[in-house]
Amino acid sequence: MNLEILPNRTGGAAENMATDFLLLQRYPRAGVPRFRHYGWHRPAFTFGYSQKLSFVQTQLPPGERFDLCRRPTGGGVVDHRDDWTYALVIPRGHPLEELRATQSYREVHEALAAALRVQGVPATTKKAEVERVAPNALLADQAPWGQGAPPSAGPAGVCFQRAEIFDVVHERSGEKIAGAAQKRNKQGLLFQGSIWRPAVGGPIDWEKFNDDFVAALANALGVTATPTPWPDLCEDEVSALIDHYSTPEWNAFR
Repeated sequence: MNLEILPNRTGGAAENMATDFLLLQRYPRAGVPRFRHYGWHRPAFTFGYSQKLSFVQTQLPPGERFDLCRRPTGGGVVDHRDDWTYALVIPRGHPLEELRATQSYREVHEALAAALRVQGVPATTKKAEVERVAPNALLADQAPWGQGAPPSAGPAGVCFQRAEIFDVVHERSGEKIAGAAQKRNKQGLLFQGSIWRPAVGGPIDWEKFNDDFVAALANALGVTATPTPWPDLCEDEVSALIDHYSTPEWNAFR
């Protein structure tokens, strides 16, 4: 079995969110997980599916131009102006998809932390608060990307200001390095994850990190990482969803 590694792409916020959702909703491959790393055409922020736009707007930098889009996954406000972003689709029936949200989140972030340690970054996953987290604290579509940390850690609902259970953090300072959010439906499980580059500290070979992260993910999934051409998506469907994700109604519906 393979972990399909899709080509890197760069897009606007609505395009990136629409593509991730379609890879889960319409184009999963039975038994075959898919991974993609992608970039941003312009400065961008995304925010969780369940968040209120009125709150989100209070957390954005004033006087700057950027894309803003509600994600199909849960979690908090994420600043993509200097991050490393990825998506992972796990189809229905894969062992990782069948794990509790906390455990699937942990598996992915343990792989990410291991890849950072290869680069000399003292990265680990946050476990200190585990006894304080209720068993159902992480819902299937609301992994802890900015949710549920102690009040002293920073504003609730804002990623990279609060480290959550099984986020990737700096081992010495405790600063948050990476977070993610999940959406689960009858097709499978979508991870949308982000590494905040300034929190890493020191120079990083991001191409090597990509390779090491993919290898660690493949090992965790029990599959072989295989570069794969971009799937044959229906362009009309892609365009329609991008248009939908670009509307004020999508961002403001909560």
